[in-house]
Amino acid sequence: MSELKSKILVTGADGFIGSHLTEELIRQGYDVRAFVQYNSFNSWGWLDHSDSNILSQVDVYAGDIRDPYGVKQAMKGCETVLHLAALIAIPYSYHSPDTYVDTNVKGTLNIVQAARELGVQKVVHTSTSEVYGTARYVPIDEHHPLHGQSPYSATKIAADQVAMSFYYSFGTPVATIRPFNTYGPRQSARAVIPTIISQLLSGKQQLSLGSLTPTRDFNYVKDTVAGFIAVAKSNQAVGEVINIGSNYEVSIGETAQMIADIIGIELAIETDSERLRPAKSEVERLWASNEKALQLLDWRPEYASKEGFRRGLQETIDWFRVEKNLQAYKAHIYNI
Repeated sequence: MSELKSKILVTGADGFIGSHLTEELIRQGYDVRAFVQYNSFNSWGWLDHSDSNILSQVDVYAGDIRDPYGVKQAMKGCETVLHLAALIAIPYSYHSPDTYVDTNVKGTLNIVQAARELGVQKVVHTSTSEVYGTARYVPIDEHHPLHGQSPYSATKIAADQVAMSFYYSFGTPVATIRPFNTYGPRQSARAVIPTIISQLLSGKQQLSLGSLTPTRDFNYVKDTVAGFIAVAKSNQAVGEVINIGSNYEVSIGETAQMIADIIGIELAIETDSERLRPAKSEVERLWASNEKALQLLDWRPEYASKEGFRRGLQETIDWFRVEKNLQAYKAHIYNI
């Protein structure tokens, strides 16, 4: 392991994981530039909700990951790049796949091309467990075949390959982190856990969900952030793809029941056909092997197992119970 040097750029810093990662890097004393998506509201996403003492130490750069010039400008003076900027909602990828190619594939190309030209010391590229598709064996290790079952996952497979091709072709120091299903405070309602929590806390009598049988390996955001920092610090991670997961499998139905139990509500669920993925597109099973992360990074999840999952859910629910946080969600609308 080595210490991170000079300024660190975090792309997607305005998002769910990116904002938590930016805050934790600041807490650990690092110099951080946060790349946020430019918009006319001058909104910095979830960073707008950060503690003022933390935010005052962040160098915020507003731009567009699809713009190679702006990306290169943002990366100047940075030795480490943590690349999280992406479109991630699977249902919206059925609706607008072209935007996913532009953002996820071209955006990643812009990062590694600029890294090569600027001589950046480390790029941590963000993958996703969705690239594996439905598990052919469990737990899923990094040698598991890739299977794009949605336009989103297909673009992430392409982005992964682009990033690693620069390592093989040009020696660009790229490491690929592959988080499994991250959850926690601030996650958007396009994901299942905030969908469940926001509906229940908003007083809905019947929970509207898609399929209840698929299983996921849920990873609490604090563990995911620790994984990013561990990959960024590790010289051994360069040229590698590394799973970050809890090594614990749970179904969507069981997850909904656990959330209802914690809140203290009797659960009633209706299947909403609009929330179902096309049959061949549904990823039925995800369960991570995190052995490589332990061996290379000495990373291990603090919220693993059923007990850890329940603890992470409790912390997430506590955040949603704060009225101003819950009001940021439109629980009566299906968010694709």
